[in-house]
Amino acid sequence: MNQFVFWIAPIAAIAALVYAWRFYKEMLQHDQGTALMQEIGGHVSRGAMAYLWQQYKIMALVFAVLAAIFAVLAYQFHVQSTWLPVTFLCGGFFSALAGYFGMQTATQASTRTASAAQTSLPDALRIAFRSGAVMGLVVVGLGLGNIAFWFILANLLIPAGDLGETHRMVLITTTILTFGMGASLQAMFARVGGGIFTKAADVGADLVGKVESGIPEDDPRNPAVIADNVGDNVGDVAGMGADLFESYVGSILAASALGAAAYMIDPALQMKAIVAPIAIAGLGIMLSIWGVYLVKTEEGANQKQLLDALGRGINSSAALIVVASLLCLWLLGMPNMWGIWGAVVSGLVAGVIIGRSTEYYTSPSYSPTRQIAEQSEGGAATLIIAGIGVGMLSTAIPVLTVGVSTMLAYLFASGFDAGQMNQGLYGVGIAAVGMLSTLGITLASDAYGPIADNAGGNAEMSGLGPEVRERTDALDALGNTTAATGKGFAIGSAALTALALIASYVEVIRMELIKVGITTLELGHGATIPTDTATLTDFMTYYSVNLLNPTVLVGVMIGAMVAFAFSGMTVQAVGRAALLMVEEVRRQFREDPGILKGTSQPDYERCVAISTLGAQREMVIPALIAVIAPVLTGLILGVAGVIGLLVGGLSSGFVLAVFLANSGGAWDNAKKYIEAGNHGGKNSRAHRAAVIGDTVGDPFKDTSGPSLNILIKLMSIVAIIMAGVTVTYSLL
Repeated sequence: MNQFVFWIAPIAAIAALVYAWRFYKEMLQHDQGTALMQEIGGHVSRGAMAYLWQQYKIMALVFAVLAAIFAVLAYQFHVQSTWLPVTFLCGGFFSALAGYFGMQTATQASTRTASAAQTSLPDALRIAFRSGAVMGLVVVGLGLGNIAFWFILANLLIPAGDLGETHRMVLITTTILTFGMGASLQAMFARVGGGIFTKAADVGADLVGKVESGIPEDDPRNPAVIADNVGDNVGDVAGMGADLFESYVGSILAASALGAAAYMIDPALQMKAIVAPIAIAGLGIMLSIWGVYLVKTEEGANQKQLLDALGRGINSSAALIVVASLLCLWLLGMPNMWGIWGAVVSGLVAGVIIGRSTEYYTSPSYSPTRQIAEQSEGGAATLIIAGIGVGMLSTAIPVLTVGVSTMLAYLFASGFDAGQMNQGLYGVGIAAVGMLSTLGITLASDAYGPIADNAGGNAEMSGLGPEVRERTDALDALGNTTAATGKGFAIGSAALTALALIASYVEVIRMELIKVGITTLELGHGATIPTDTATLTDFMTYYSVNLLNPTVLVGVMIGAMVAFAFSGMTVQAVGRAALLMVEEVRRQFREDPGILKGTSQPDYERCVAISTLGAQREMVIPALIAVIAPVLTGLILGVAGVIGLLVGGLSSGFVLAVFLANSGGAWDNAKKYIEAGNHGGKNSRAHRAAVIGDTVGDPFKDTSGPSLNILIKLMSIVAIIMAGVTVTYSLL
């Protein structure tokens, strides 16, 4: 039965890729619109792909250097898994491949969405959403397909040796975790680079175009408008896709590794615990595909009806995975089936609550954002103060939700026995899998946003009629809501995934200690215990991991500091790149007055090049900080310091990410609320203040906030990868 349930995963992965290809081909069959629409779409598509290839060149160099270092550590010093150089490169390659497919689809779909909006809102929604589903299905298809492939291969090639079958399975699952290193690093480059690109263009377009020159958004006279549209795809398609690819893969791998450790007493039971998260993810893919077909609407639908249309697909998939996961656990014959199922459900419910909380604090339909808009009457300063306050308050619900979800998952899976720590942590890991199980359709709703946004921009620049712009505005507004809730979902899933990875770190330490010949742990007062049977509590005692240990406290403080230093670097990077963009747009307006008069065309490519150069130059150092911090901490402070680092980074990074994402989202939607005719409408004093608030929030919500998701996961993955180095060479 284990084998039968396991094969759900590769079959589902293949189905995801088949349907992604089907939706892509279906999109290509639709009309691209007028020659002008195709020309504008071509500018965006070429700019996006040029940026992506430039990013991949830099990534290829970084990955080659790191793979060489890993090869030396593995084959020369024997402190790394010999699989690492290969799995590292594969993780990065497939994460980048998912981003490429998503970007290619999104840039071609926006023109066709705008064209369809000339005659039909339902057709435009279908094209945009199913094109977004290409990104979602490619991410889950490539992610789960790789997990299944590496598990099968490792199971064939890794011998039992002197360890025994149960220890062999722990070794296999911890070895496959190395695949996540490449995916994590690529995600960091995609998120940081994409965030810098898009927000440099956005800030330049808004400050000079809207505030200084008084021209509307997406006006073709604005030299930065194409770069702004390119940035939507770079940041919110390729960047978000890579981010969630990493979370998806990391959560499944961590849960499987924790399952292998939790049930070592029984090989048959251990295999069931390993297969369960993989199979649940496969069932989630099938239900995501089904959910995509439920998303449809009628002509003339309002925002509530459009939200209901998306909700129908997403919520139906989520509701059915609750039933399907229980069936899966029953087929496997898992002990404490109801408890593990409770852990899955707690993760799913937490994802829904975090999404709703994000919507409440960032949507113009609710009071927090409207209160920020009201403060714009007093100018930019009062509006910014109000937005910071809302962002801080918005952290309460997500943090409490993740906390409650973690405790419930732990207690459910442990049978409400606090002493069963291994089984409890397995529950935390499988809760993260539950939250991400229907990622195929959740990410589709996220990738839909930039497609709809670009479609609206194309309609504006092409001079289409007001009825077309009304339809694209409705789709764009829906996309803003899905983007905000998607960011909240990504942050919540990152927190649960990182927690599961921290727990997995201890299991990797166990294998590394055995590898270097430490077969017993001295627990003090003459007590010893074999390393291969030691519990997590025994490891905490052995390494003195407690809050009275200065090594742990220093690690916690360094982790918290890294989150803030990383955010500061990325915000400043956007500021520097945005200044170059502002100066370029001003130069073009100054040197060619015909641009504002509409008699000559701006140099769009120059602005795209500035954003590309700024992003590539600024993205490397922040990304490398996430790699260097756990390595240096491990070498100096040892295992206890690394655990402190990861806990500090997770706790501060999670809260900071929520604050940055929600304050930025609230400022953005306060501006849109004013543009809808409130507080004086467009070009009023309140609107000018709101535009400034929006530009301040741009790097918060689209660069630093989302990148923190990856920081906390990447530090955990690097710590796992470098566990052998930490055990062998640490000073303390």
